[in-house]
Amino acid sequence: MERLERNGLTITWLNGGVTHMDGGAMFGVVPKPLWSKKYPHNEQNQIELRTDPMLIEKDGYRILVEAGMGNGRLDEKQKRNYGVLEESSVEKDLAELGLTPQDIDMVLMTHLHFDHATGLVKEDSGKYVSTFNNAIIYTSDVEWKEMQQPNIRSRNTYWEQNWKPIQNQIKTFTEQIEVLPGIRLIHTGGHSDGHAILVIEHQEETFIHLADIMPTHAHANVLWVLAYDDYPMTSIKEKEKWFAYAKEREAHFLFYHDFKYRALKWNEQGEITESIERKR
Repeated sequence: MERLERNGLTITWLNGGVTHMDGGAMFGVVPKPLWSKKYPHNEQNQIELRTDPMLIEKDGYRILVEAGMGNGRLDEKQKRNYGVLEESSVEKDLAELGLTPQDIDMVLMTHLHFDHATGLVKEDSGKYVSTFNNAIIYTSDVEWKEMQQPNIRSRNTYWEQNWKPIQNQIKTFTEQIEVLPGIRLIHTGGHSDGHAILVIEHQEETFIHLADIMPTHAHANVLWVLAYDDYPMTSIKEKEKWFAYAKEREAHFLFYHDFKYRALKWNEQGEITESIERKR
């Protein structure tokens, strides 16, 4: 497990499983000769997308960011369609840290698409139950409403079995919420109408998780947005805004989906100056 450690703040990446999605869909209108120079693909034109939650430990609290793919939640057809070659080992990783899912105090959800939310729920004795049953689960009110009443486009990614077992744990926000001093979820829209990002300000440093408006390091160009985005112009606008914020604060970027990087920092020339790479 890769870990970022500061005085009073620890971020540990857990293994939440992996998907392989169509590269063209993940880079939208960007031609393949361009995006394929930045991010590798397989013979089916799929790119590897991790689904690895971050465990934040701060001020005595244990906070999970995103929830991974879970275990035993997908049938064989879904595994094939989504390129799921590995399911979650979050509980195993927590055990290695001397923790259980019951030790998680909060789960911060940037949005509730299946590749972020399926790990919130597990099957127990033939029933779907909450995985992190002692946690407050934070998401935007817009996202939570669409999760429960998806439209004709979004119903393929907002699954009823992912929200019903956790509905009593949900706490929503409108514009932003500070769950602990210096840790904020901020509504952006873009990828989904209710999409949010995570900003951590700790001592003199800033860490930012742009979630699916910048799912990988190869999406750093503000115009490189996903065909999956419901509101691509909003994604572009918000990415511009938060890149300016990150530049001003010399922020570290955190990733949930990237096949290579857990965290990195760019200089003004776009060169990577610091990074934490995923061990294979």
